[in-house]
Amino acid sequence: MVNKTYIKRTFLTLLILGFLSPFMLIGFYLFKYDYDISSLVDYKPSVTTRIYDKNGEQIANVFSGKHRFYASFEEIPPRVIEALVAIEDTTFFEHPGINIDAIFRAAIKVLRAGKAVEGASTITQQLVKNVLLTREKKLSRKIKEAIYAIKLEHALTKTQILERYLNEIYYGHGYYGIKTAADGYFHKRLEDLTLKEMAILVGLPKAPSTYAPTKNYEISMGRANRVISRMHTLGWVEDSEYQTALLESPEVFNDTLTKNRAPFIVDEVARVFRQKGIENFKTGGYKVYTTIDLRLQKAARESLKYAYDLSLERIVGYKEKEAIAVAKAEAAGKEFEVDDSNTSLLNGALVSLDSATGDILAMVGSVDYKVSSYNRATQGRRQPGSAFKPFIYQVAIDLGFSGATELVDIAKTYEYEKDGEEMKWRPRNYSKNYKGLITLREALVHSSNLATINLVGDIGLGVLLKEFKKFGIKNIPNDLSISLGTMSMSPLQLAKYYTSFSNSGIQVETNLITTIEKNSNIIYEKEEITKEITTPTQAYIMTTILRDVVNRGTGIRARVRGIELAGKTGTTNNNVDGWFAGYSPSMETVVWFGNDNNTPMHKKETGGRIAGPAFSHYFKNVLRLYPQIKREFDVPDGIVEVKVNGKKEYFSDVSKPPRSEVVTDPQEELLF
Repeated sequence: MVNKTYIKRTFLTLLILGFLSPFMLIGFYLFKYDYDISSLVDYKPSVTTRIYDKNGEQIANVFSGKHRFYASFEEIPPRVIEALVAIEDTTFFEHPGINIDAIFRAAIKVLRAGKAVEGASTITQQLVKNVLLTREKKLSRKIKEAIYAIKLEHALTKTQILERYLNEIYYGHGYYGIKTAADGYFHKRLEDLTLKEMAILVGLPKAPSTYAPTKNYEISMGRANRVISRMHTLGWVEDSEYQTALLESPEVFNDTLTKNRAPFIVDEVARVFRQKGIENFKTGGYKVYTTIDLRLQKAARESLKYAYDLSLERIVGYKEKEAIAVAKAEAAGKEFEVDDSNTSLLNGALVSLDSATGDILAMVGSVDYKVSSYNRATQGRRQPGSAFKPFIYQVAIDLGFSGATELVDIAKTYEYEKDGEEMKWRPRNYSKNYKGLITLREALVHSSNLATINLVGDIGLGVLLKEFKKFGIKNIPNDLSISLGTMSMSPLQLAKYYTSFSNSGIQVETNLITTIEKNSNIIYEKEEITKEITTPTQAYIMTTILRDVVNRGTGIRARVRGIELAGKTGTTNNNVDGWFAGYSPSMETVVWFGNDNNTPMHKKETGGRIAGPAFSHYFKNVLRLYPQIKREFDVPDGIVEVKVNGKKEYFSDVSKPPRSEVVTDPQEELLF
């Protein structure tokens, strides 16, 4: 009797303990750990920033760690919710975070099979597991998961949980969030997805790698069909739609995550963000609308590479001829000086602007971004050489000089003192000859150094430096070397200054970004900054001279049939830098080439020869892409055409015919 009573009590005790043990275990975990759900309640995931060109075409995605586009619950189609609930958690809208029935079903199957064969996680639990817990398969983790889920259900609504789930879950191929996956796999907005595409996406989280349509298309379609079949079984999809969806085979894209089509632009946008003090550029989910035209960006990249390859081909030819010359010299017992320039250091940059607005249409900072990501267009500082001369000549024209004004083209020796030592400067023309007298037009067309130096003397160095202040050019030397462009600037800076010519005398500040948006709010909008440098008539006179530079002067390699172009070559001492800065009636472009360590290029590679072809190639592409572009310069009111010595010349009420030109003070002191 005693034994029966003892056995009965023992059994009852064990039964009670067995019933209470789960609650005791849950109580233990409930009080032992701090269940902080604030990261999900105050959900602020990192969101990818998108960069667009001026036409709304995407340039790149920029992110750190996880590539994610955020979708509010209002953006998510109801069909997506139905598909998700059908395949993952049919009783989602009824349970408190955990599904007791599913847990018991899973437990029975575990006991029968001796291993885990069916999960019992709700959508809420899956969200908790992805954000708050690890993926370890332990009982303790499942208990924590259940507690977190129940707690989360008390803090958030069902729609908030769904919104967080659909934005947090991984969808394979590096895509986090369903909006990201829709854009990546299908190039579609959520509202444009078909039922089959929705089914593909909601079927992915169970095994993203296995079901990713870019890896296993047929397996992915099979999984999607199971989702659709489940929806049909529940009566959420009609028969006709069900059959159509099963047969659909959507097109799937296998893109890179960044889709970076213009890396120099992306880097420059990041630099602008840093300058503005915005630190979360990669994670803040910004929409950045730039001034870039992706078609012109591609043309710029190809044009720079085209001119670079031509230069290398020429240099091979030069060296072959040099080898022959060396052999002949040795046979004759003579010496021959060989050019030892290093072509491996050669690189270039190109920047193109809308002349009227200063908007940057294209910008390439090196011949190959993969080899060198350093942006020489914005960060490089090089001497412009003769490409600077138009600024001197513009000052002269604004003071009343004209294209017909005669300048002295003779050699002089300038003596000056440097560090207590007597020095001599003997500038010469690139052609190594001089003409005595030459018109201002011809001096600039043929880039005469001597005539330019003497022009500075005619103007007066003091007057010239004072007039230069209006251009805003910095670090101008206070001596005659100003004539040869010995200050340093980037291609983008030179392009900004050149708008003084290309924009009818109005200099404009350059722009890369038009607007920055965050959460549909505009947080930055470009402001056009302009400065009047000269009048339209005086700027036009300069344009006619620079047009001659292209048509018959040092810039002849920059010519393009069918469009008027104006510009100026620039070659610094010993061919260290080669430039071409020029413009059409609506667009301005600056090209630079040189060795990265400031050593000379090959002695025959001048600005006209190396940079001119890049400019020409670019504008040929401009005409192909935009045949409607303005092709002829407008003649402003006040311009008078007169033939001087049988040649057409242009005058205004300031730049009058030669007989009425002003005479400058010959006593103006020149300093070097």
